[in-house]
Amino acid sequence: MSSVALSLPLELEERLVATAVAHGHAVLARCSGGDELASRLAALRPEYVVARCDARYLGERLLAECDARGVRLVAIADDTESALHARRLGILETFPPGDWDALLPAGRPTRPVPSAPEAPRTPAERGEVVAVWGPHGAPGRTSVAIAIAAELGRRGVPVALADADVHAASVAPALGLLDEAPGFAAACRLAAAGALTVAEFERVADWVSLDRGGMSVLTGIGRPARWPELGPAKVEAALEAARDWVRMTVVDLAAPLEQDEEISSDLVAPRRNGATLAALRTADRVVLVGAADPVGLARLLRAHAELVETVAPDRVTVAVTKVRSSAVGLDPAGQVTQTLARFGGVRDPVLVPWDPAAFDAALLAGRPLAEAAPRSPARLALRELAVERLLGQSLRPTRGWSAWGRRERASATA
Repeated sequence: MSSVALSLPLELEERLVATAVAHGHAVLARCSGGDELASRLAALRPEYVVARCDARYLGERLLAECDARGVRLVAIADDTESALHARRLGILETFPPGDWDALLPAGRPTRPVPSAPEAPRTPAERGEVVAVWGPHGAPGRTSVAIAIAAELGRRGVPVALADADVHAASVAPALGLLDEAPGFAAACRLAAAGALTVAEFERVADWVSLDRGGMSVLTGIGRPARWPELGPAKVEAALEAARDWVRMTVVDLAAPLEQDEEISSDLVAPRRNGATLAALRTADRVVLVGAADPVGLARLLRAHAELVETVAPDRVTVAVTKVRSSAVGLDPAGQVTQTLARFGGVRDPVLVPWDPAAFDAALLAGRPLAEAAPRSPARLALRELAVERLLGQSLRPTRGWSAWGRRERASATA
């Protein structure tokens, strides 16, 4: 017989209590809220907590107590609002409000119990911003940005992907989303008005479900003529607000950095590339993307020199895509690494092998590379970039817990 504690609305609570014994469950407590149950959990010691996903019945305190005491949580979500609340708490799996067979059938896995408890996240902790930028020549900035966000989302990290490209926004079509959705421009307008709350972020973002976890997407502007909507001050405000929304915000940026508009007599006129410069200044980390061919490497080296005038070098991670012997000769990885070290002082770049079939499959399916071609060598390199370089987690097969409460196993095959 399983022991269960409930934090549910009265109607659902009464229905489950009436049938608990028949289904082999003993109800130890019926609490009117999540904080009440959290305060009693140490004394009750149930095997399961069944709670509805809203602020009254399930919050950070109850979640932390469940983790600390090894209690399995069954989270019930029956509408959009409760599903969003679950996502904000980092709960990957929810159940509809059914009977006991739907919630706890024999052998059905629930949210895994941690191997070791972690301290709950404090309100003072804020998320990070990762900017993905690179020079002209289609080195794959958008593909890298999508891959990073998806790899983080698959590990249960609350992540958002924002398209701030003012020249050729492409995140939406790459993921099969409508680019006329409110997206990042709406977030910028709300931020400028001081009205960009977590609830508004959830409203203007698209949710992309992955086979494990998911990610929020703020689509870009559908027409380049709309670039004034992404003013520098608005972009900075939106990205700062995003730190209170998700653990990581990955921003896809346009290539140009020049400020040609400064030749205008109107010194207060908006500048088209201001969005890119603002995002780079705001970002905690910048992923510089370049292509592994003679032209691409030359552009990458010049871009790196230009970038470190705006961003501290220790905040920059270089990712080189399309690495192949047909473009740079034998031992392409060695050639690229030596070239970057000798002419740009760039050490330890992430090298992404040339795998056009995998990227084509991702575009055709409108899905991230991790799902369209999970065994691709390019995907494995991008997974290393996202998980080890940016998230700081090992890819060795361990049963782990992310720092922001998403409960998933971090495995080498994830």
